[in-house]
Amino acid sequence: MDNSDDLNDFFGNQSNSNSTHPPHVIDDFIQLCTKTNVNQFGAKFIPFFYYTSFILSYLGNGLVLLIIYKYEKLNSVTNIFLLNLVMSNLLFASSLPFLATYHSSQWIFGTVMCKLVSSAYFIGFYSSILFLTLMTFDRYLAVVHAVAAAKSRKKIYAISAAVAVWCISVIASVKELVLQEAWKHPKHGQMCEEHGYVESIMDRWRLVSYYQQFLLFFLLPLFLVLYCYSSITIRILSTRMKEKCRAIKLIFVTVFTFFTCWTPYNVVILLRAIQMSNGKNNYSCSELEALDYALYVTQNVAYLYCCISPVFYSFVGKKFQSHFRGLLIKKIPCLRRHISLSSQSSRTTSQRTENTLYMMPQEAKVR
Repeated sequence: MDNSDDLNDFFGNQSNSNSTHPPHVIDDFIQLCTKTNVNQFGAKFIPFFYYTSFILSYLGNGLVLLIIYKYEKLNSVTNIFLLNLVMSNLLFASSLPFLATYHSSQWIFGTVMCKLVSSAYFIGFYSSILFLTLMTFDRYLAVVHAVAAAKSRKKIYAISAAVAVWCISVIASVKELVLQEAWKHPKHGQMCEEHGYVESIMDRWRLVSYYQQFLLFFLLPLFLVLYCYSSITIRILSTRMKEKCRAIKLIFVTVFTFFTCWTPYNVVILLRAIQMSNGKNNYSCSELEALDYALYVTQNVAYLYCCISPVFYSFVGKKFQSHFRGLLIKKIPCLRRHISLSSQSSRTTSQRTENTLYMMPQEAKVR
């Protein structure tokens, strides 16, 4: 008992552990690696970044949503997938203002909102990955297996696939609904963190979550996307239909940018899983701090995707450009003189396609 009292004095009495619970003493020893610098960095950097990402995301995705509503019909597979992708981005972005407030001070929204905001983040994140993968696979079917796909790529197929994606995303986010709680930390105030179970169970859940995210929602989609685009490229080269390159550029650039933004974050997630498996006491404080900084930075680079993906809809998709020009002319008539000539070719291209923001020439032929 004397030994335990000495240890508690050494750790500043920040725990209720005693000599009968030695694992708690080990946890306290790890906590000697203070995160003051990391927390200060996050408090200064993250709120501004989150608010900016939220505004840009709602402006960009809102514009895509407006164009779908005004100019498009949800009778094509691609438009249904595109609408669901926009909704997943908006759902993800809706969590950012709450997290910005949390990082700048403490959690002030209660337990219910803690669970909902955390779930919205992960459901939006997971569904974005799956919808991008699904859109890529759909392009693969439309180009590589055009004749066979024409019979199966119906509205019911798109709706069923979208429902399946949302269900998978919700199931994968159950951990947040169960473990996330609003609770008061004696030093940091109100927290919205995983709480309520012993540390060993929490670590087990975190490991499952880390590996689930890396394997199921990153590595598997990455391999599928690479296979689909390799097959599409081979098909394009074999048919020498170079105009297809412009048609698939929208999806290719969007998916490529997505994985460029999310790869560093997922690598850090994998490193954290390895670190947790080996035990934090096997790492120095500087190594733990470096990984925390890396998580902050790569996580925010990943958030950028919700802001920049609509830019590709604007600058790569010719039909989107045509709709956007039409919207500008309608709202600002004085621009008609400057826009009409440059948009003529886009309108002509748009008239030859069906109701979708981007379509493969081969797909248009078989319908």
